[in-house]
Amino acid sequence: MIRFFRHYVPASILLLVIAEAIILGSAIYLGAGIRFSGDTPLIQSADPLLPTALLFTVTMLLLMAAFGLYDIEWGWGIKNLLLRLGLAFGLGLMIMAQLFYFIPSLSLGRGVFLLGFGVSLAGVILARLGYLQWANLNTLKSRVLVLGTGSRAAKVEDILAKRGPSCGIQVVGYIPAGGTHHFVPHERILQTDSPLSDLVDRHQVNEILLAVRDRRGGGLPIADLLECKLRGVRVTELSTFFERENGHLQLDSMNASWMILGEGFHQGMLRDTVKRVFDLIVSLMLLAATSPIMLIAAILIKLESHGPVFYRQERVGQHGRPFSIFKFRSMRADAEKDGRPQWAKKNDNRVTLVGRFIRRTRIDELPQVFNVFMGEMSFVGPRPERPYFVADLNRQIPYYGVRHTVKPGITGWAQVRYPYGASIEDALEKLQYDLYYVKNHSLFLDLMILTQTAQVVLLGKGVR
Repeated sequence: MIRFFRHYVPASILLLVIAEAIILGSAIYLGAGIRFSGDTPLIQSADPLLPTALLFTVTMLLLMAAFGLYDIEWGWGIKNLLLRLGLAFGLGLMIMAQLFYFIPSLSLGRGVFLLGFGVSLAGVILARLGYLQWANLNTLKSRVLVLGTGSRAAKVEDILAKRGPSCGIQVVGYIPAGGTHHFVPHERILQTDSPLSDLVDRHQVNEILLAVRDRRGGGLPIADLLECKLRGVRVTELSTFFERENGHLQLDSMNASWMILGEGFHQGMLRDTVKRVFDLIVSLMLLAATSPIMLIAAILIKLESHGPVFYRQERVGQHGRPFSIFKFRSMRADAEKDGRPQWAKKNDNRVTLVGRFIRRTRIDELPQVFNVFMGEMSFVGPRPERPYFVADLNRQIPYYGVRHTVKPGITGWAQVRYPYGASIEDALEKLQYDLYYVKNHSLFLDLMILTQTAQVVLLGKGVR
């Protein structure tokens, strides 16, 4: 993992992005070279092709990211990979055609562009197939030794199973550290007759992971760990490991001192100003671009069922301040006729026909752009909850109030990384992602979340 603007990015994914950027940009030049192979003066200068090559590269990288082709977890096969690539390149072809129409100076001619487009698609497919083979090679993975065999260590196995072949680490084994019960596969437990440094040399360990709950009373071999660290082996806390590999902060491995003394959880005027300017510019652009869609949605909602078009609801904002959120009404007007707030359910029968469509396409969220424009929300941040649920969750979940130190958002890290939350258990899981965002939030992470939100809309993930 490489830490990029406080966010962890797998080195393999970063290398894949760089390789595919080179392929996409070079394909335009190669297409021109093939098309005008007998007319060298037309291609002897790279300058005329550069703006189009850059635009094509950026457009395709964003579209591939929006279709989930740079996801950390590769839970789908070759057929799904080719389908997503086909959709991304098909949409890219339409977008580039429109750009050529409105900006004629960028146009290269149909022959040149189609050749470059075909070359780029073939190159990306070959790069992807090579990447899948490369990701399966254990020799390229970081070798990790886990100190501990308890329930905390068992969660490391869960991450490996979830990430699959794309995971950049290989656990060479587990070392017991005082516990009597083992929660990891017994065949993975290493004999501890040898010193820790000998085990590190024997198994060519790059990193030691501390998964021991009780570290008092000799729970950790401090001298051995120090020797290994001085020899260049990384020694990592379990909390940092979960943050790095899973993109969230594991609540049961955290403590207040780690949050206070560790890096992150910074707020500042410069960060807030940049975020606010970004929100203002994008909200004005979105309001102008989506006003026809919102008008059609309002008419359809009014025609289908009685009741208001917009749904206003009190939510908890930054620093616990309440505000009214705007959404298009997607449920019956009497959805909470008893006056008691309810969690949304899967296939909720209170949702109208139009409401189901606008939820699936996220059109129901568009009026929240007004909340962003007024400064009550941001485009990216933890989703705001209702005061009734916040009071309940504050009592049951530790550190829940930390998510209110930043502005709530229309979308967020928890929304793109975890399915729709509709229970206390879901709220607990989503909080772990919200805490990661509060700790590491930056404009780079915001842009990543917005790109992945496009995937949620395009593929209909997490809809209820």
